Amino acid sequence: MSILVSAIGQGLLWATLGIGLFLTFRILDFPDMTVEGTFPLGAAVAVTLIANGMNPALASLIAALAGALAGLVTGLIYTKGKVPILLAGILTMTAIYSINLRVMGQANRSLLGKETLFTAPFLDFLPKNFPTVMVGLLIIIVVTGATAAFLQTELGQAFIVTGDNRAMARSLGVNTDNMTIMGLMVSNALIGLGGALVAQNNGFADVNMGIGVIVVALASIIIGEVIFTDQMTLTDRLITVVIGSVLYRFVLVIVLYLGFNANDLNLFSAVVLGLALILPQLRKYFKLDSVLRKGVASHD
Repeated sequence: MSILVSAIGQGLLWATLGIGLFLTFRILDFPDMTVEGTFPLGAAVAVTLIANGMNPALASLIAALAGALAGLVTGLIYTKGKVPILLAGILTMTAIYSINLRVMGQANRSLLGKETLFTAPFLDFLPKNFPTVMVGLLIIIVVTGATAAFLQTELGQAFIVTGDNRAMARSLGVNTDNMTIMGLMVSNALIGLGGALVAQNNGFADVNMGIGVIVVALASIIIGEVIFTDQMTLTDRLITVVIGSVLYRFVLVIVLYLGFNANDLNLFSAVVLGLALILPQLRKYFKLDSVLRKGVASHD
């Protein structure tokens, strides 16, 4: 039971990362590699500030701002420097590695004995691992609600149109460069926040903790989309990202329960994502959707 509760809590925390990547990957159609630098940046900033006595909530917000700055750099390199999308993200990601080392002063830093969002006094009455679920649930509700509300505004609609069709967006008077920069800043702010939350929950930050996180975020997005294939609103799709993140954690728990080495988790993450990506093609090839529909009809 404790392992399942832990998986739910971890899934809720990592869902912040999934929603952040959803904004660029799905809405803006921007494969942003900055993620693998922004995530540990958020962790490094939050852990360093908390270790120096700052309030964990304020440290987490500053970590989100640091993530937004990383997104701004990538956006400027892409829009103003006319550098290809992938390369712009890789350049920023590479630079952030050195910045993280400077922020922490070393390759990793611990929060041992320090107060975090998960050790707040009002959580003391909760059983083991439940504080993670409580904090994760509160934060992901706020993040999902705020993101959904933003996308329904006039600015949010301009952002969506930019991702759908840049030429049409420009013809409507939308500054697509500004929309791209804004999207990258908001996305990486959420990813930086996710890094801060995960680091506080783990009790440390490490410069290498960003390796493979883009696969984890993509898995959350794709798993949710594969399971919920019907027509959905943008708000529904944000919720499926959260559900996909939790389900992905359950998959990892099963993998570990079966006795596989924890060092192989990145391998299994890639395999899970690959299977989720090709599942729609497998459905078409084996005509699974029609078989399921016939089964439901005959049952009725």
